[in-house]
Amino acid sequence: MKRTGIGKIALMLALNEGAALERHIEKFEEQNYMLYRGKVGSMETGKIFAAVETAAMREDMIRENYREEHALYHATMEAFSAYCRGQVDLGNVLRSTGLVFSIARGNLVSGDKSSGEWIAVVLYGQIGSPRQGFEHEAIGMGIQPV
Repeated sequence: MKRTGIGKIALMLALNEGAALERHIEKFEEQNYMLYRGKVGSMETGKIFAAVETAAMREDMIRENYREEHALYHATMEAFSAYCRGQVDLGNVLRSTGLVFSIARGNLVSGDKSSGEWIAVVLYGQIGSPRQGFEHEAIGMGIQPV
């Protein structure tokens, strides 16, 4: 069995569409990964974090306890920092975003239960000036142990 890391699983969840997305979800849910894909757009950093956390809690990917919430927060912060290319700010510097986010929870490497539980967050989409046509693609990923 070819092993795939949780980061690649989350990346492909964010990037794939249509039948390829469905096959990807089916394959990794069979391996006991929890997967979620959503969309959010905002000029406010807090709304992006809230969308990711709300989705993870609503889909029962994390429970309401410090360890799990903390892992999700840091994975999201890593992804957001990379997505914003190190400047973790949007509206205050007149930047807007529209993005797809994905969350994957499971083993660090598929087929390796000894690696324990990890969570990966990927943010992929458009970032730029809040004017149509003044944006470009960006991507960020964060991975944390649960």
